[in-house]
Amino acid sequence: MKLNKKERQKQLKQTIEEMPFITDDELAKQFSVSIQTIRLDRMELSIPELRERIKSVARNQWNETVKAIHIEEVIGEIIDLELDKRALSILDIRKEHVFSRNKIARGHHIFAQANSLAVAVIDDDLALTAKAEIRFTRQVLEGERVVAKASVQHNDKKDRTIVDVNSFVDQELVFSGIFEMFRSNKRKGEA
Repeated sequence: MKLNKKERQKQLKQTIEEMPFITDDELAKQFSVSIQTIRLDRMELSIPELRERIKSVARNQWNETVKAIHIEEVIGEIIDLELDKRALSILDIRKEHVFSRNKIARGHHIFAQANSLAVAVIDDDLALTAKAEIRFTRQVLEGERVVAKASVQHNDKKDRTIVDVNSFVDQELVFSGIFEMFRSNKRKGEA
């Protein structure tokens, strides 16, 4: 059942407030309208496009939290972060990320998203990748969204931290990496 414009815009605004990272395509399907209608509704409601909403959240929440890397240097957009515990980022694969002849994402973009997230999650002024064991499990295509999830696993070495990063497209694992991160300072609580 289609909603009238006023009711649709009210529900659209509420949906975006609850799920700020929902895409226009997902909204169009949810409300059974065209993507253009969703874009017009957002413009009338002064709701920015997804990319701008993500950047705004990242700037506001993590600009002063992330220590080891400037937020602008992170590949993808950080959408969740708890230093020395976990982090989450998204990367929409666009034309500039893929090979022109087959529209398959170049692996260094997927790796860079995971590696920069492994750096960003470290609660230290300096974090560098000392070693990485990586595995690509399927090709990523133009138009797909890669969600990278980092999880910090502490290590016996005081100047090293292990970060596991798994990247998914629609719940399907596409990349996994174990990053051994060099850090300049001792972790909190250590003598």
